[in-house]
Amino acid sequence: MSVEQRAPAPLPATTPSRPTAPSPAERVSTPVDGVDVLGALSPSRAGDFMTCPLLYRFRTIDKLPERFSPDAVRGTVVHKVLEDLFDLPAAERTPEQARGMLVPAWERLLADEPDIAEMFTSAEEGTGPEVASWLTSCRTVLDRYFTLEDPTRLEPAERELYVETLLDSKLLLRGFVDRIDIAPDGAIRVVDYKTGRSPGEFFEGKALFQMKFYALVIWRLRGRIPAMLQLVYLGNGEMLRYVPDEADLLATERKVEAIWRAIRQAEESGDWRPNPGRLCDWCSHQAICPAYGGTPPPLPGSQPLSQALPPLSLSEPQ
Repeated sequence: MSVEQRAPAPLPATTPSRPTAPSPAERVSTPVDGVDVLGALSPSRAGDFMTCPLLYRFRTIDKLPERFSPDAVRGTVVHKVLEDLFDLPAAERTPEQARGMLVPAWERLLADEPDIAEMFTSAEEGTGPEVASWLTSCRTVLDRYFTLEDPTRLEPAERELYVETLLDSKLLLRGFVDRIDIAPDGAIRVVDYKTGRSPGEFFEGKALFQMKFYALVIWRLRGRIPAMLQLVYLGNGEMLRYVPDEADLLATERKVEAIWRAIRQAEESGDWRPNPGRLCDWCSHQAICPAYGGTPPPLPGSQPLSQALPPLSLSEPQ
């Protein structure tokens, strides 16, 4: 899911948090046994480390809960509607049908995680004016999808597909792909939905890294390089398309390996430095971040991180 381009207002201390739980990938992936599989990395966690090593630590090692975000939950609900839309006969994949599927998808999510409703101050059992306004924003995003693609002419080969591959270094790459389309000639298109706005030039490379990561995994699994990587930005109705080649994906593999080595070095040293920047505005952990005067919790089996460590100046591995 992508975040919107504006920073949210600070949330109160009572804002509900996501319960700590294994990621879906952890539940279905090949286990990391320390022998045949030395570690696992998804594009999201690799992105966390590139953004801020301390954020990676909070999410992956400490597994700290995070507050619910209306933007992120909107992404979850809209993704579910777009996934289920293709269960319908082609002629029934209309904007009206998608709108009709929205509230049931929200209600199912709410039944699974009732605390989500508390991110709306006036919500009562998932209803109220704030929820109604939020659902309207979800409908707007869904309507925008139909200006970008005609789902009546698409028959995806896969939706919400879990993929994994083991590199020669015994690093497991894994993740979920929103959609895979396969043309009659076997050409593969990898599609990812983003409910935020298309990125500026600075963030475009990070978005493409995620798609190249998936393309690398699919190439290793199927022996064929995807012909097209397609990001669908529903926040402002734009698409980002990229045609990868073998050199791209080999470079991505080297980059992923370099990220993993940096993660292992941080694990060995216990040095998870913050990397303050614009994305800090969306972070749930500012109160315990040294860059904002906070103190992280102790690492398992260690002493608290020193607040004397300077913030990290991190450049992405090439």
